[in-house]
Amino acid sequence: MGTPKKIKKKQTPETQFHSSLTLCSKHKDLPSAISLYESAVSQKTHFNHHHFNTLLYLCSNSVSDPSLKQLALDNGFRVFDQMLSIGTLPNEATITAVARLAAAKGDGDYAFGLVKGMDKYNVLPRLRTCDPALFCFCEKLEAEKAYEVEEHMGMVGVSLEEPEIAALLKVSAETGNGERVYGYLHKLRNVVRCVGESTAKIIEDWFLGGVACELGEANWDSGGVKEAVLRNGGGWHGQGWIGKGVWDVRRANADMSSSQCCSCGERLVCVDIDCGETQRFAESVAALAMEREVKSNFSDFQDWLDKHAEYEAIVDGANIGLYQQNFADGGFSLSQLDAVVKELYNKSGEKWPLVVMHNRRFRGLVENPSHRKLIEEWMDKGILYATPSGSNDDWYWLYAAVKLKCLLITNDEMRDHIFELLGSSFFLKWKDRHQVRYTFVKGNLKLQMPPPYSSVIQESEIGSWHVPVADDSCQEPARTWLCITRPSVSKASGEVSHNLETSQNGGVCRNLESLNSCTTESVASHNEKTTVVTGKRKERSPSPSQLNLSSA
Repeated sequence: MGTPKKIKKKQTPETQFHSSLTLCSKHKDLPSAISLYESAVSQKTHFNHHHFNTLLYLCSNSVSDPSLKQLALDNGFRVFDQMLSIGTLPNEATITAVARLAAAKGDGDYAFGLVKGMDKYNVLPRLRTCDPALFCFCEKLEAEKAYEVEEHMGMVGVSLEEPEIAALLKVSAETGNGERVYGYLHKLRNVVRCVGESTAKIIEDWFLGGVACELGEANWDSGGVKEAVLRNGGGWHGQGWIGKGVWDVRRANADMSSSQCCSCGERLVCVDIDCGETQRFAESVAALAMEREVKSNFSDFQDWLDKHAEYEAIVDGANIGLYQQNFADGGFSLSQLDAVVKELYNKSGEKWPLVVMHNRRFRGLVENPSHRKLIEEWMDKGILYATPSGSNDDWYWLYAAVKLKCLLITNDEMRDHIFELLGSSFFLKWKDRHQVRYTFVKGNLKLQMPPPYSSVIQESEIGSWHVPVADDSCQEPARTWLCITRPSVSKASGEVSHNLETSQNGGVCRNLESLNSCTTESVASHNEKTTVVTGKRKERSPSPSQLNLSSA
């Protein structure tokens, strides 16, 4: 006897409507969705939250199609009104969709009103929720209303990104608000490393306009500007427009060997995070590590590091030892790690780096007779720190590199750390300045030092600007820069090569030979000291790996 066929259960009107609407959404078929909606209304079909949001999503996504725009607007607001009338509370996706509809018909006030009223639904806005009102006001040159949206975004914890800053920059430029333009250039500097082509065009148009020529101080406090540059970590002063007269705007490249702009000759600088940012970054890393690690273990490491703060390079031992070892006989390559350690020692004034690795890896090396002698040598010289069992060694090497303001040798892109540290806008800037990558080609080590200058927006002591433009390669020296100078100011300031010597924060490492002086000077500038005292390496208290060695 065969298996009886399953009798198909008859679908309810609500189930049929849900299935058909899902299909319309999948194919982005607004007319069919509206027809379904009309039929469902006439049949008094029950609508749930998902149904309303799906219809609103289709409407808001169709406003860019001229043939569908009016249909989308007419029915989108109708759907929203019905949703509210039956007591279905909107969520963030609902508000975003309706705000987009409002902006599409040029009603920025309605879109912004929706955002401001979200608290009554106990819903927080996201960037996409605020964008419709912001962009609508900017496009209509209603600058003050756009600034009000920006202020509200700040109050509810929504951060601007490049498109939003570019829109605010443009509306400020087109309404002649030079003070706002200056502020948004610096906000752009904080948010992005290289600007997109459309943003670059906005910046070019501003500096080539008549209003920009009239702004600035003819007699500025050069000493105060220099102090501000040093205080900020180099690359900007934030003291306002400097000089008077027309701007010269060109597109140029930078010379990697001299760090000079190939157009104006000014030296681009290596921009480090400032002292306050460094402290906040170290505290953030420590706080996150404390949440995820055994608190006493990480505290012990912090105490140990405070007593051994003379390291100028931190090495991610596992990353180097496991590099290119994904083959049949591959394992942990101690020879690769040893090559990195020796290279750093030889090229940095005979100063040993600190190698951080997990205790499990450490014990495996100690128990190998062919590796034990080298490990013992490293322990005697204070080169190795083994993180406790159960720990994540990433937190240890990252914290050490940040806390000691030194170089970090690893190919780890630290993407997980970036996600954890969202809100720390200076992380990428720190990484660009401090991370040293490496390669082994046919067994030969090559360290890739941080670039001699930072590919970020730079404002010089004489008021000129250099803006890196994003391209397909995003690599120096092929990158295009906007070189923005005032010829009258440059001429009055004398020799260009002298202009930026004091702008540097003491942290321009061009090669390993300058590793020692680079790191020491960087620390000195952060502490506002003018002299550096060096001496013989002090006796070390034992690291946990030294204590474990005797029992291995």
